[in-house]
Amino acid sequence: MTAPAMELRKVTKRFGSVIALRDVDIQVQPGEVHCLLGDNGAGKSTLIKILSGVHRPTEGEILIDGRPVTFRNPRDAQERGIATVFQDLGMIPLMSISRNFFLGREPLRGVFPFRRFDKERANDTARQAMADIGIDVRDPTQAVGTLSGGERQSVAIARAIHFGAKVLILDEPTSALGVHQAAMVLKFIIEARLRGLAVIFISHNIHHAYPVGDVFTLLNRGQNQGTFRKSEISREEVMNIMSGGEDLRSLEAEIEGLLAVIADNPGGSNAGANP
Repeated sequence: MTAPAMELRKVTKRFGSVIALRDVDIQVQPGEVHCLLGDNGAGKSTLIKILSGVHRPTEGEILIDGRPVTFRNPRDAQERGIATVFQDLGMIPLMSISRNFFLGREPLRGVFPFRRFDKERANDTARQAMADIGIDVRDPTQAVGTLSGGERQSVAIARAIHFGAKVLILDEPTSALGVHQAAMVLKFIIEARLRGLAVIFISHNIHHAYPVGDVFTLLNRGQNQGTFRKSEISREEVMNIMSGGEDLRSLEAEIEGLLAVIADNPGGSNAGANP
């Protein structure tokens, strides 16, 4: 059996007395979309930073292709084929698509010390790399800031694929997008999966994650509430676990009680008001 592209075993992260993650186990297979779901405060941001080399786990280990690794910094993770697309995308709005595409890895021409950025090669490569995953770039010299949110996400995904990512980590890629733009990004996530990448899709929006996900890990207060294949759990069951089930029902009952009190005493809300 093929080793997971990336695996976390009993990963715990403490910040002083605060336990952000506790004993988290995750396996991500090549050619699979693994969705990490959880509400705000579930531990998703901490987990992203551990996966991408920003933080080191307090306990536990990370394995790549079945071998334990230690990420000292994000560059270590990148060299292991871990590409992370954060919400802010790490792009410079006033620079062109092709300059952002190659940011830090620019193709050069000429002889040292007269080497310079090869614009033609960069434009052609960026255009072709994006076309390979179904993105039609009108003009690779246009500023990234002129693109829609979905288009900027697609540039970041195409960049990760082009530079040889084995594991693509997406941090809330659809959170600030409308329906059409979110659908565009979900299409590119499927394209990445079909190319054999292991995709980690981190989100709190089950309606975006469920259609493209193969496996779902549910986080709550830094703990893994369970990992399920799509055939094992429905969208409604995922929502129930994410929302805290019993806590939500208790809250609904409390709200209904308050509304009943107000309905029985409609003038009570004005008590103590100035005449």
